[in-house]
Amino acid sequence: MKTSSTILGILGAAAAGAFIGVLFAPDKGSNTRKKIKDKSRDYGDNLKTKFDGIVNTITSNGKEIIEEGKSKLNQVKEDYNTLKDDVKTVKSNY
Repeated sequence: MKTSSTILGILGAAAAGAFIGVLFAPDKGSNTRKKIKDKSRDYGDNLKTKFDGIVNTITSNGKEIIEEGKSKLNQVKEDYNTLKDDVKTVKSNY
């Protein structure tokens, strides 16, 4: 959780710095607004790409965990059935 907070803080500071830099640049208002719009789009695209990467990682890891859980459950079922058969065998011998 700390890493994501740090990354968001850095991105926020970079965005604020770029925004302030563009505002104080000696340029026409229309050029400044275009620069702000372009930078905003770039930051939004970058953030979306990172978010999609995080979602894909979580999804991938979740699938692996589910498959591992299913495998372990099947192994437990097999062990249970083997034990049950052994108990029946022992009972029938007495």
